[in-house]
Amino acid sequence: MTAPIRLAIVGGHRGGSFNAALQAFGDLIELTAVCDTDEGVRERWKSERPGVAAYARYEDILNESSVDAVLLATPMMLHARQAIDALNAGKHVLSEVIAAASLDECWDLVEAVETTGLTYMMAENYCYRRVTMMIRNMADHGLFGETTFAEGAYIHDCRHLLFHEDGSRTWRGQAAEGIQISRSNGYPTHSLGPVAQWLGVNRDDRLIRTSTYVTQSASRHGYAAALLGDDHPEALPHAWEDATDSASTLIETEKGRVISLRKDSASPRPHNMVHYGLQGNAGAFLSARHDGEDPLVWIEGTSPGSNLPGSKSHPEWQSLWDFADEWEHPRWRERGNEANAAGHGGGDFFVLEDFARAVLGEHPSPIDVYDAATWSSITPLSAESVANNGAAIDVPDFRRGRH
Repeated sequence: MTAPIRLAIVGGHRGGSFNAALQAFGDLIELTAVCDTDEGVRERWKSERPGVAAYARYEDILNESSVDAVLLATPMMLHARQAIDALNAGKHVLSEVIAAASLDECWDLVEAVETTGLTYMMAENYCYRRVTMMIRNMADHGLFGETTFAEGAYIHDCRHLLFHEDGSRTWRGQAAEGIQISRSNGYPTHSLGPVAQWLGVNRDDRLIRTSTYVTQSASRHGYAAALLGDDHPEALPHAWEDATDSASTLIETEKGRVISLRKDSASPRPHNMVHYGLQGNAGAFLSARHDGEDPLVWIEGTSPGSNLPGSKSHPEWQSLWDFADEWEHPRWRERGNEANAAGHGGGDFFVLEDFARAVLGEHPSPIDVYDAATWSSITPLSAESVANNGAAIDVPDFRRGRH
């Protein structure tokens, strides 16, 4: 295949967020079609992009010869089936998170990619944020020594996304009715993706078992009461009794590392987009807790102080930005301003570039179907653990021993 890749966006609401990034890659990617069931969304696309075809039916996109690849920005319960259908129709796939909501879907997706040989990438944009890429660069160069523990959290009050204007539930609200999504770590890849890359998961390590505990649902019905009135059915606590406010997951790796994840999309608090930590035997990293803080690192032999015998001072944290001159990720050093201008913390910019270059055969998919299945499997595995009182559940090896 040669550039530009002819791309269709499926799910025009979230898909519209890629508009700025797409304009930066006109030589690599040509937007030829969009698909959305909402006529208003289609009309908006047609007014903004008059030369782009707009479809209501996904099947029409799959039958369109002028489409080489699809970007799936639909509700997450649809991603796996739509990706498989696109691959079988000869289209490369860039899928929003999560890639699949059940183990069967994970395996089916892996099989479809292996059978078709087409490019598949999961669009986990948190892997491309400035801080997470800088920490990956430092970890890859051994600054933290042998890593032993990592943590990640997606803490984002999304209650405003639960309802349509008429008070009916959106797909996010409907997902809260089923244990598979609601009483689980149902949105794990924002927190797990960067951490897995720092630890080399699916490269020289793998996830082997996991367990999850969840809290009661305490926040959604109060929000519904404030929005819809105290007498509305959604304002009653039992309307959300199958949901959870917060899920905490522990994962063990084959090399004896431990990963701690938290997902909370209901508790009232400011959004924390980059809650991460990394511990090694030669250093540590702590992300900023809020917008007013710097991310922090401490590196043995470089940062002030030490706990080694003979040290005259205790360890002291340093701002991560003290290390930027030397350890800024090269891609952020070269194109960080462009990435930031495209929005979403720069992630969408690098996601699109990496997908396009993978389709063109310049490099393998950097977040391939094995990463997508592994990271996404935490959703059904955590639901199974919760249903079994926090029991440890084995994580499948989607690479079947190939690391």
